[in-house]
Amino acid sequence: MFTDAVANPHLRAHTESRPTADWHQAAARALAALGEQWTAATTLGPSRLLLVACLRQGLRLAREHRLTDLGWLTEAAYAYADDSVWEPLTLPTDTTGAPDTPADALAELLTAITRRQHEHRQRTVDRLTEVLDSGLLTAEVVELALYYRAKAYKDLDQGAAARAGMRQVAESGGRLAPKARRGLANLSRLAGDFPTALAAVPTLGWTGRHHRVLGDIHWSHADTDQAVAAFEAGRTEAEQHGAAGERAMMQVRLSLALSFADPDRADAELSLAHQLLESLDQRSNALLAQVVALIKDAGTDGVIDRARGLNTDITGAGLPFLQRFVELAVAFHHAVREEDQELTAAIGRLHELTATGDFAYFTDIAHFMGGLHLPGATTTQWIDSPDAVRARWQHLVQTRRTRTGR
Repeated sequence: MFTDAVANPHLRAHTESRPTADWHQAAARALAALGEQWTAATTLGPSRLLLVACLRQGLRLAREHRLTDLGWLTEAAYAYADDSVWEPLTLPTDTTGAPDTPADALAELLTAITRRQHEHRQRTVDRLTEVLDSGLLTAEVVELALYYRAKAYKDLDQGAAARAGMRQVAESGGRLAPKARRGLANLSRLAGDFPTALAAVPTLGWTGRHHRVLGDIHWSHADTDQAVAAFEAGRTEAEQHGAAGERAMMQVRLSLALSFADPDRADAELSLAHQLLESLDQRSNALLAQVVALIKDAGTDGVIDRARGLNTDITGAGLPFLQRFVELAVAFHHAVREEDQELTAAIGRLHELTATGDFAYFTDIAHFMGGLHLPGATTTQWIDSPDAVRARWQHLVQTRRTRTGR
C-alpha cells in the first residue's frame, strides 16, 4: 500500500556497484513520493494507522539513506503527536547510539515521547536532553522536544524545570505555544494558584484544551456540577475534532469529578473510559482511571489494599504525581469511615508528597474532608472562599457516609 525503503523497485534496482549519489537521489525521490501519499491521506481523512504507516516508513527511509531534507516528515511528526494516541513507531535502529543525522534525531524524538508511556519519566528526560544536545533537530521540531521534556519534568515533580521549559515554548510563539500556555496554567493550579489558572482559560481555546483546564480547577473545589459540565464540553469538542486521545482524557476526568459525588454514574462513565483507553497507549490516564475506581468505592472494604498495589504500579511507571491522587483517595476513604488516626496518617503522607509545593492543596482538601483545621497558613489561593470549599468537601464526605450506611 505504501512505498517502502526495502520493497521500492527504484531502490531495489540499484546494487552496491552503482554510484552512491544515484542511490541517495532514488531514496530522496521515494521519500517525496511517500510524502505525496501522506498528504493525500491527510486530505482524505483515513485511519490514523495509515498515516502512521507513512510516517514510520518515511523515517526509516530517511535514516537508512541519511537524507537531510525531511520536508513533510516535520508536519507528520506534529500530526502524530497532536492527539496523544501514541501508536508504536518501531524502527530497526532506534535503540542504539546517539543520533548523528537530522533523521536520526527526529526518529529518536518521536520514539522518546512515545515510549514514555512505558518507560520511567526520567528516562524520557534523558533521551530528550540527548537529542536536544545533539544540535541535529531542525528548528521546526525543537519546540516539540522542549515541550515534552517539560511535561516529563512536571510528572517527575521538577516544577522549576517544567515551568522553564513551558515558558520557553510559550514565548517562542510556535505551534505548540497554546499547549505550553496550558502547561503553565496547569502548573499554576498545581502550585495552588487557582485564580491565575482560571484567568488563563479564556486565552487557551481548543488547541490549549481550555475545557480540560477549567474542569480540573472546578473538581478541586468540589464543584462537581461545573466540573462535569466542563469535561463534557471538552469531550464533545474532542469528538468534533476527531481527537480520540483527548476524548479519552476527558472521559477519565469526567469520571474523576463524579467519583466523589455520584459513584453510580461514575461507574458507568468509568466503564466508557476503559473502553476508550483500550485502543490507546496512555499509561498515565489508565493509572488515573484506577484511582477513580478507588474514590468511587471509598468507604467500602478492600480500598486500602488496592491503593497499596496501585502505588507500586505508579512507582514503577515513574509517575510520582499520581501518588498524591492515591493518597487523596485514601484520605477520602478514611474520612468517610471516620477513622481519625488513619486519616491523620494519610494527611502526613500527603504533606510529605507535596513538600515541593505542587499539589499542596490536596493536603488542604484532606483536612476539609475530615472537618479538621489547617495546622497553619496555607499557600493555596482558592477561587471561592476557603469556607465554601471546605463545606462542599464535607458535604461530599457526609453524602458518602449516608450512602454506605455510616
